[in-house]
Amino acid sequence: MAVIDSTDGPIWRRRTTGKQLAIWCGWLVGVAIVVYCFKLISDKTIWMFVLDSGIQAADMASRMVPPKWSYMDNLWRPVWDTINIATTGTMIALVLAVPVAFLAASNTTPHKSVRAVALFIIVSSRSINSLIWALMLVAIIGPGTLAGIIAIALRSIGFCAKLLYEAIEEIDVKQVEAVEATGATGAQKLAYGIAPQIMPTFAGISVFRWDINIRESTVLGLVGAGGIGLQLDASISTLAWTQVSLILLVILGTVIVSEWVSAKVRHAII
Repeated sequence: MAVIDSTDGPIWRRRTTGKQLAIWCGWLVGVAIVVYCFKLISDKTIWMFVLDSGIQAADMASRMVPPKWSYMDNLWRPVWDTINIATTGTMIALVLAVPVAFLAASNTTPHKSVRAVALFIIVSSRSINSLIWALMLVAIIGPGTLAGIIAIALRSIGFCAKLLYEAIEEIDVKQVEAVEATGATGAQKLAYGIAPQIMPTFAGISVFRWDINIRESTVLGLVGAGGIGLQLDASISTLAWTQVSLILLVILGTVIVSEWVSAKVRHAII
């Protein structure tokens, strides 16, 4: 807000001239960046294909109807593998995330340097998508469900540990002090002072992450990490669109069921 004196008295202005010019320059720079980015995208886009995309999408949709229901016999095992990848990967991640979370929490870590290492592990795990983990693991240990399980686990460690260490830092200190006043050891303070306070959070995190991993494990097969994604990739490669539509319906059904189970378990816990 600026007030400028004149012969007729002070005149109120919302902004000074310098501030208004700075705002205009900011808008100008922003518009220039948008135009430049659009030019980069436009140079690498075949607009003829874009204009024809509606027709192509309609044609593909017509090829996907009706789904090839007889192909369902080939999907039971991949669906089971997908669920196993998500479940086993989540369990491994939880086992590894608990000590990492305690080392990362400021009120339970033994030293600042240890906390820094634990936080680095959390950030590293969360920064790399499970599909990228799977791509690297397939190249290291070969294709199959093992690569998918490890990829899900590596991705989930950071997620679970971050939420858990935040819960540890928010515990009621008075309960821990009460346990400590009885002469309890460090392990007993952990078991009777901290663990009971974070168990509901831990259970909720476990179910929530399992629900997310069900979704992520459905696409790991696209890079050879097992699960129903293998059948999806093979069907797309052979242009078997009726099989693709059936696989998409199965993935949708699996996700809906996992969401229902997750909601029921969370409701029972909370």
